[in-house]
Amino acid sequence: MTTRAVPDAATFTGLSAFPLTPLVDDRVDEHAFATLVRRLAEAGVDSITALGSTGSYAYLDRRERATVARLAVEHAGSTPVFVGIGALRTSQVLAHAEDAQRAGAAGLLLAPMTYQPLTDDVFTLVRTVTENSSVPVIVYDNPGTTHFTFGLDLYARVAELPGVASIKIPGVPTDLAEARAHVAAIRQVVSERVTIGVSGDAVAATGLAAGCDGWYSVVAGTLPELALRIVRAARRGDEAAALAESRRLAPLWESFARLGGSLRVTAAIAEHFGLARRSCLPLPILGLDDDQRAEVASMLDDLGVTR
Repeated sequence: MTTRAVPDAATFTGLSAFPLTPLVDDRVDEHAFATLVRRLAEAGVDSITALGSTGSYAYLDRRERATVARLAVEHAGSTPVFVGIGALRTSQVLAHAEDAQRAGAAGLLLAPMTYQPLTDDVFTLVRTVTENSSVPVIVYDNPGTTHFTFGLDLYARVAELPGVASIKIPGVPTDLAEARAHVAAIRQVVSERVTIGVSGDAVAATGLAAGCDGWYSVVAGTLPELALRIVRAARRGDEAAALAESRRLAPLWESFARLGGSLRVTAAIAEHFGLARRSCLPLPILGLDDDQRAEVASMLDDLGVTR
């Protein structure tokens, strides 16, 4: 029987930054990745999540993912590191979990990847991982990439598993009252020991104001200070300031929707600031073209964003 650490809820709150896994010549750019991780730790994020969707986990093989997990822990200092372990087969998930734990991960991010449609198979997957892991698990509900949507009943079932420490939910409604009702409905079926973390950067401030315990953030992985301003305002109870800062960043959020997704825009930002080399995404994913890159650079200038 695996000896499991008791989840510390505080570890799974606040701002978790999701860095890119930059590539160069179709190989992990270890120097660029280590630089990104050190940058996040120095900025003071609450945790770092390597190998999330922004980290292109689905495009990397086991050796590459083990390398990324090791580098993340080595360069994060005292900042907790969570590592994505999603894969199509349970045996592969368990192998990635073993590698992440060997690297020193403080938690495992479990996305139910699928080619064939999944149903209650997801509960069995989560249970199997928790039974075979010694560190806490974050259940990753991201239908935009996994093509599987959790319902309240499944939230409730996975939250009862003792190894589950957090649930990463999709973006909340933009209307604050609706967002509060949405988060309250989840909290009603999820134990208080399991944190609720919002994703979807454009509505993260709304999610925090609505009662989410943390933010699993794309933008924080490259521009941590932008996200920290929102989280710090939310933590001091200044809901209006958090929402105002998010509104100020509307051009950035709109670029995510208009230019092919947050991954492409984030990669362009990292490349613009010299944090990754040109064409750092795994093929066949293509980065932004020159006109789009110029648009992103102009938008960053208008927002006063510097490296």
